[in-house]
Amino acid sequence: MKFQLKTMAAVMATTFVAGAAFASGGASGPAVTFAVQGNIGEVIVNPYNIAPLTAVIRNGGYEIKDVEVRIVPKLNGQEIKYKVSDRQLKTNAGIPVFGLYPDYLNTVEVKYTRLYNGKVEKFEESYQFYAPPVYTKSNGMPGQKGTMFDTEVKTVHPDFKDRLYLVGNQLSPIAPQGARFAWNNPSGGALEWAFNSNIGVIDTAGDVRWYLLDTLISDPTNPWTSGYMMGFQQTKDGALTWGFGQRYVKYDLMGREIFNRQLPPQYSDFSHAFDNAQNGHSFLRVANADYRRPDGKRVHTVRDVIVELDENGGVVDDFRLYDILDPYRDNIVKAMDQGAVCLNIDADKAGKTLSAEELARMDANGQFGDIAGTGPGRNWAHVNSVDYDPTDDSIIISSRHQGIVKIGRDKKVKWILASPEGWKKGWAEKVLTPVDSNGNKIKCEGSKCEGDFDWSWTQHTAWRIDSKSDKNVIYVSVFDNGDARGMEQPPLPDMKYSRAVIYKIDQKKMTVEQIWEVGKELGHPYFCPVTGLTKYMEDKDSMMVYWSTAGLGATPEKAGNKLGRLQPHIAEYRWGETQPVVDIQLNDTFGYQAFPISVELAFTKN
Repeated sequence: MKFQLKTMAAVMATTFVAGAAFASGGASGPAVTFAVQGNIGEVIVNPYNIAPLTAVIRNGGYEIKDVEVRIVPKLNGQEIKYKVSDRQLKTNAGIPVFGLYPDYLNTVEVKYTRLYNGKVEKFEESYQFYAPPVYTKSNGMPGQKGTMFDTEVKTVHPDFKDRLYLVGNQLSPIAPQGARFAWNNPSGGALEWAFNSNIGVIDTAGDVRWYLLDTLISDPTNPWTSGYMMGFQQTKDGALTWGFGQRYVKYDLMGREIFNRQLPPQYSDFSHAFDNAQNGHSFLRVANADYRRPDGKRVHTVRDVIVELDENGGVVDDFRLYDILDPYRDNIVKAMDQGAVCLNIDADKAGKTLSAEELARMDANGQFGDIAGTGPGRNWAHVNSVDYDPTDDSIIISSRHQGIVKIGRDKKVKWILASPEGWKKGWAEKVLTPVDSNGNKIKCEGSKCEGDFDWSWTQHTAWRIDSKSDKNVIYVSVFDNGDARGMEQPPLPDMKYSRAVIYKIDQKKMTVEQIWEVGKELGHPYFCPVTGLTKYMEDKDSMMVYWSTAGLGATPEKAGNKLGRLQPHIAEYRWGETQPVVDIQLNDTFGYQAFPISVELAFTKN
């Protein structure tokens, strides 16, 4: 038997490329050999199974340091180049390689110092190895034209050419593998909201350089691992956190699992927001898995609880918004286009709004679940972002169906950035007063104000710009989707538009000034009825905007789908400017969020 194994190894060795070196197994076992291209160890592509465009060049049993990696770009492609920390070399048992091209024979250049048996040697080597094509699920529709993103690079300024963007989208049109479950004890909840994820990284040439084999983590046929992946954030150690359904996870860019946890049993239905706070804790947007309403009915609530977890997954605190805000304020809920309440897009309800009578019938009929309505057990709040403010131990939330609200540790509202209509006593006093650049009060009537100032409407993302804020005056970036603008639907659908906007809030004076906006002039082609992102990027003093569902409903889909041809845009703007320095269009994909990620943070600084 030993002779046969040795013979087989010898035959296999002859099939490798000429000039390749080999590393052999231990003397006590069969002489199994592996191809080695350089002066250390083997190349393992996709070492942790879920990130196929990564690899590790094994250290081969040597100690190595002073490592630099360069992925040789395609013609007119983007170079990825980084140094590797000692920590990453030890964690991965070799040199981590990130940013390979799919379906391509990649060339990877490495520099390193090898220490062995008292000798110190420096090497510069070139490796070649293939990475397979991108694989994602098929949605079973003729509208799907590829396995990942169809990109059109419109604009890239040289100063931004090194950008890499993490894109978290849905497989569009929505694939049917998920949404097979519903909570019924207690009733309601949002478990059935379980779409297929399309998670990848593109460079400024429009090429895919990383993607996630999400089906190895998320199984839509299992209620405990089902769910659309959302709330991605790159942490200070360079890894990624996100959540889906009943789980929240952390993996590094190589695909190595750091943790994969089920939500504590009091909570359910994660989506949208996962904030890694400065206090070392995580704030997740979830729901109450078992809430007894004042009328005695037990329900799953819907997108209206923020849970604070420590590093080990223990519950530190929670913010139950139905006890903090008014869950029966219905002004925006009644004004919204019911065709796009959240991601439950229903073209048959486009342009329709809810009446007070319809809302009352929900209570009378005991209707609960992921439906626009009022009261716990329905989608009355729809929180889609949460951000911790360390200066006063508070959180800022974006409630799509109520407004932007800051809440203290004492569970008291500090201020409200939203139209003053419909707020009862106790909340009405917390609504911020709009002012101009000179601090003069702007005249407003109902939900409309003079000049350029506008509230945000059914917004996504409301994040504090930390480096430009202090304890008294803070800057908040908002993606203003624009549905129900002015607390009404416009005469014509194509009058709708979305904005990226920055507000300056004086927390002592309780005033708000709008200091920047972009989007109104872009009009309906950039209107995003749902999803989106506006985020400040400190490294380049820029504003990142993801026009995530631009084109939704604007043009009939050739495949017969009622959804329009989606054309999301990844855009960046220098601080204070309104012309993009980056504009990359993604065709025929349902966008959620996108933002730059740092390879240096992942591999050099940690």
